[in-house]
Amino acid sequence: METSYFQHRFEPAIDANAPTLLLLHGTGGDETDLLELGRAMHPGAALLSPRGRVLENGMPRFFRRLSEGVFDLDDLRVRAAELSDFLVAASGTYGFNPKGVIAVGYSNGANIAASLLLLHPGVLAAAVLYHAMIPLTPETLPDLSRIPVFIGAGRGDSMIRPAETEALEKLLRQAGAQVTMHWEQSGHGLNREEVQHATEWLQTIVAKHEERL
Repeated sequence: METSYFQHRFEPAIDANAPTLLLLHGTGGDETDLLELGRAMHPGAALLSPRGRVLENGMPRFFRRLSEGVFDLDDLRVRAAELSDFLVAASGTYGFNPKGVIAVGYSNGANIAASLLLLHPGVLAAAVLYHAMIPLTPETLPDLSRIPVFIGAGRGDSMIRPAETEALEKLLRQAGAQVTMHWEQSGHGLNREEVQHATEWLQTIVAKHEERL
């Protein structure tokens, strides 16, 4: 796969030992949406930010849905495979460590990141999932042992019920992931407090796992 398959932005790492953050926007976003967030969460990291290739009423997404909260699972599997292949191609083009990729996804972007964890284990070294739900349940759970995952969610989220996020947390734990769950009394939008908690978590994870990231 050519890296041009996804319209994207790449910013090389300032620190040679820093990980690569895979930035995955929500519905209606694009490859510029999370760049500032990525820079703030880990200054010096490489940033790889693709734009979702599916359009819903003109708004980019990473996979199709049949209605709100109801996903096209066949399309989801295809799109997750495409994104996995894109990561491999991008690591060759830009020269970053393919074993040191940490996803930072919001909403639809968090759901495709969770899909990468569940369908393509080994592609991501860690993940920050803001406002996510179970995208699908694989027939066989992957081995996600030693994979750190941060989930940020809002108790007042009108798009994703708390029970849906809790189900994702349970599924990832069953697969062996080291899940940190953080709740805010907020809605679907990102807020400063959950970003701060995720940033502190990320810095700790990178410090502990520098040899892998």
